[in-house]
Order: sequence, then C-alpha cells, then structure tokens
Amino acid sequence: MSNTTNQFGQPIGDPLPSWTPRPRPPRTPMEGRLTRVEPLDPAQHEKDLFEAYAADPQGKTWTYMAWGPFADQPTLRRWLEERAEIDDPLMFAIIDRKTGQASGVATFMRIDPPAGVIEVGGIAFAPRLQRSIVATEAMYLMMKRAFDELGYRRYEWKCDSLNQPSRDAAKRFGFRYEGTFSQATIYKGRNRDTAWFSITDGEWPKVRAAMETWLVPDNFDGAGRQIKSLSQLTATLSTPR
Repeated sequence: MSNTTNQFGQPIGDPLPSWTPRPRPPRTPMEGRLTRVEPLDPAQHEKDLFEAYAADPQGKTWTYMAWGPFADQPTLRRWLEERAEIDDPLMFAIIDRKTGQASGVATFMRIDPPAGVIEVGGIAFAPRLQRSIVATEAMYLMMKRAFDELGYRRYEWKCDSLNQPSRDAAKRFGFRYEGTFSQATIYKGRNRDTAWFSITDGEWPKVRAAMETWLVPDNFDGAGRQIKSLSQLTATLSTPR
C-alpha cells in the first residue's frame, strides 16, 4: 500500500517519475534450451498443429476457449490465418526443438504499453505438450520477454473460473490470484466468471529464479522425471497478496 499523500492528506499512488511507455512485443523468436517460441506462420505450423490437436479427438483442449475445436485442417488453417494477421492478440507457436514440431500456441494480449501491462492468454497446448518441460519453458520465455526484454510492470493470466487446470497452472508458474469477476463475458453461448492472476515486476525476480532452478537439467533424472517440482519452488510466491 502506498504511503504517498497529496496536499490534502489524501492517499495517492506512488509517483513514477522515470516511467516511459514500454515497446510492443516484437514478432521475433524466443529461444530456450528445449523450446522455441516463434511467431505464428500458418504455412509452416498448420500441419504440425492439426496433427498435434488430433490427439485430442474429444476436443477437451478447447472447452474453455472462445474458439475450437477444428473439424478439419482447412478450418484450422483459416483460423490460423486470421490470427497471424493480428497484433493483439499476438500469437506464437510453441516448438519442441528436439523434434522441430509445433505442439501448441500462446499469445501476448491486452497489450497496454503506456501502463506496462501485458497478458499471456489464448494458450492451447496439444496433449503431448501439456505439463511438459517444453510447455513450462515456453511460459518462462514469454515472461522473460515481457519483464526482462521489454520492461513491463505487470504480467496477467486470466481464465474461466471453472477451468481448474488453468488455475493450477497459474499458481504453479508463480502467479498470484487476485479475485474473480462475476459474469465477465459470454462465450460459446454460456456465462464466464473470470479468475484474475498476475505477477508484478517486483515479484518477477523470485519467480524467474524458481523457474530457472526447475528448468536446469540436473533437476531431472535419466527418465526425465522432475526431482523438485515447480509447485514446491513457487508455493510461497503464488499466495494471494
């Protein structure tokens, strides 16, 4: 809470005399040890993504998304082509560097350079990407771009309040729950109450250290099983403010 007051003794927000608007995120790749997060290119990524999403024939990946599932490859292609033309949300494909294949997408969205606020959303990971090291490293790389490369102050995660896997993922990645907006929107003909989570620039160094500790090769045994879980490392960081 701010201790700053105005001439009338009223509490006001702390001044930010050195603040300047942040750059918009560029359409350039983000490279990790196992992962590459690269700007969506429908011609390059369409086939991989369709095959990856086909491993979920029931379409559970899309339950809490405003779009999908996609009945056939041409339908997915049209959607990807529409997404690729938009700067906000700015969509990226998640690539496993070992296979070179795309297995999911994620976006920077609700980008607010003057306020230094940016949201990660539109996250659609195919089954082979879900709860993988590649998926976690992708989220780390996007955070790193927002905070370390671009200097944003606030990084947001929002989801349907009923989407428990997304809520769990937010906490695992070190986001703090801030509350739920009732009847926030309507999608697919049904109500959505939206749960809000965030990481601020002051909290980011500890979140970054936890994620980097988890991502080191020594944290995994010969079978690729984690030794220390990321949830353990972020448990004290993701508690509500």
